[in-house]
Amino acid sequence: MSYGSNQKRDYYDVLGVDRKATKEEIRRAYRKLALEFHPDRNKEPDAAEKFKEVSEAYAILSDDNKRLQYDQFGHAGIHGRYSAEDIFGGINFEDILRSFGLGGGLGGFGSIFDFLMGRGGRRSTRRDQAIDLRYDMKISLKEAATGIEKEITLKRDEQCLKCGGTGGEPGTPMNTCTRCGGRGEQRQVQQTMFGQVIRVATCPECNGRGQIVQTPCSECNGKRTIREKRSIRVQIPPGVESGSMLRLKDQGASQDGSNPGDLYVVVYVEPDKIFQRVGDDILLELPITITQATLGAEVEVPTLLSKAMLKIPAGTQPDTILRLRGQGMPRARWRGNGDQLVQIKVEVPKKLNRQQRELLEQLADELDKA
Repeated sequence: MSYGSNQKRDYYDVLGVDRKATKEEIRRAYRKLALEFHPDRNKEPDAAEKFKEVSEAYAILSDDNKRLQYDQFGHAGIHGRYSAEDIFGGINFEDILRSFGLGGGLGGFGSIFDFLMGRGGRRSTRRDQAIDLRYDMKISLKEAATGIEKEITLKRDEQCLKCGGTGGEPGTPMNTCTRCGGRGEQRQVQQTMFGQVIRVATCPECNGRGQIVQTPCSECNGKRTIREKRSIRVQIPPGVESGSMLRLKDQGASQDGSNPGDLYVVVYVEPDKIFQRVGDDILLELPITITQATLGAEVEVPTLLSKAMLKIPAGTQPDTILRLRGQGMPRARWRGNGDQLVQIKVEVPKKLNRQQRELLEQLADELDKA
């Protein structure tokens, strides 16, 4: 199963439930699909992968925190925050499958946990130690409209180049771990009322490597990683929305000398002093005089990137919204831009001189006669 893949289907579509589905509706949907695709019942070539897919969807949507994260950020919010162990390890699938009338194991595939982890009944000889990082970035509304490339600086643990992440001084021998015999894992067999259960765990002595450092690397002191300060350029696309998460593959940290994880940049668009974003449109409140509203006028108004002329029809009422086509935010999924919405605010003068008052009184008399 490829975590963090852009090809993943929507979890709600996988289970065939509405986005407002209750936990019980989600459980019923999973039961139906688990019975259909369980590898011990369905021998079709793609049944096993479909079973993994529906089990992953159930693991996320049945957990309140993971479901909220998914609803807000999609798959990036899940695989940028949770490892595969976090996703599947929090649910006792064995008990769930037994409640469905299915066995707790998966026949020739081994334990359900190993199966869902894609281990084919065997635990990996080395634990996945990649670490995903998160960086919060603030940008202006104008920068969100145009898109921008920004440089960020962060400190992260990287694989030691001198020892290549082994932790040993180059050219010196490594000792086979005596605790696991070089396998990198330990197995414990336990008899239960359901039969024999084999539990496999990463060897804590060698951390799944099967070897022990004899002479520590002089650069990293045997830690396999070194702390480095890095500058990374991030391309922010035009039209980005506040809260969007951008994934930079292999720009995360390394732990225990493994390959690096990914870096997730969360973009926050700061409020603007005069513009308000409404989807792909931009809202501007424009104060005008009573005479401009009554007689009509053509005025210059600011836009996100420049200025534009706006025609105000005669008799425009307060809070009327006029539209400047194509002066809004770039649309992420369609060509073109949104619009700029101009909300008219008619300003009533607080003080009048004698001549202004007389003129308004004459206008009032004429309007009363009309």
